[in-house]
Parts: sequence; C-alpha cells; structure tokens
Amino acid sequence: MSVFAFTFYLFAITTVVGGLFTVISRNPVHSVLWLILAFLSSAGLFVTLGAEFVAMLLIIVYVGAVAVLFLFVVMMLDVDFAELKAEMAKYMPLALLIGIVIIMQLALAFGVWGFSDGVTDRVAAPQGDANNTAALGMLIYDKYIMLFQLAGLILLVAMIGAIVLTLRHRVDIKRQNVIAQMHRDPAKAMELKDVKPGQGL
Repeated sequence: MSVFAFTFYLFAITTVVGGLFTVISRNPVHSVLWLILAFLSSAGLFVTLGAEFVAMLLIIVYVGAVAVLFLFVVMMLDVDFAELKAEMAKYMPLALLIGIVIIMQLALAFGVWGFSDGVTDRVAAPQGDANNTAALGMLIYDKYIMLFQLAGLILLVAMIGAIVLTLRHRVDIKRQNVIAQMHRDPAKAMELKDVKPGQGL
C-alpha cells in the first residue's frame, strides 16, 4: 500500500468515526470534540486531493469559528440533557422510519450513479499549471462571477430581513440620539459651580 492510499484511508476512517461518535456520544461536549476531529480529518482529505485552499478554509471557518462557538454554547448553557433525551425518545420510531426512507433513496441514487463522457475535461483547472487557489479564484471570479454576486446579494437580503424581523423598539430603554449630541451647545451643556470650602453641592 502506498503512502497516499494509507493517508487517504486513515483520514477517511477518522472522518467516519468522528461523525459517528458525534451523533452517538452522550456528553454534548464530547460530541463537539468529535465534530472537530471530523472537520480536521475532512481537511486532511482535501489536502490529499490537492485542494489546500479549501482545507484551510475548512479549518479556519468550521473548526476555528463554528465548532468552537458550539463548544462555548454547550459548556455555558445550563441545559437539562436528560429531560431533552427523554422528550426525543418519544419521536424515535418516526425518526427511524424517516432514516430508513432516506437510506433507501440514497441507495437508489448511488445504484445508478455514473460519470458522463468528458468529465475529466470539465473538472480540470481553468489554467493548466495553476495552483488550487488561483484556479478556484479564476473559476469563481471569472466564469461564475454573476452567480457569486447573486449569492452574496441573497445573503445580504437575508441578513437585513433577519435584523428587521428581530429588532424591537422598546419604550423603556434609553437610546442614544447621535444628532442631538452633535448639535448641542457647549455653553448650555455645562454649568460651572463655585463650591466653597466645606460646602457640598
């Protein structure tokens, strides 16, 4: 067995094991740690495939931000997981039925899976000897620039919509009036007091 094959199987098995223990671990903190292991192993798979930029993005975004955020939330929230699991046990038969249906659909899809003619030419890098980052940049910002901009616009609209839907103006909270602060008269904003010795304000 070559070094490449050994590395691939090592990362692949670690990814599957990390994902499995993420689901079946009883301690939520352990689940997040197994999830981080699965992310790191997936990044290793991307490195073996020559996609170093995607691997670094996976580590920076998912491991460095999302998984750590999950870990902090799980550790700081006082959640009664025993009660939560008791509630989840009632829906276990329905969840198993849905899982079996999804597995059957995946089996039907992958049973007829095949590659079309010329697939190697279509997935090749846009520039012959370009590295992974340059090829990805050329693909996103040249060939799919319109779709990339539309995706960013959709995310911007979704963010603005979430802010508008969740923002509540409460009357019992003092808010800062920037315009009034900028146009105030310094002569009226301050008042000098001549305090005599031994006398309070």
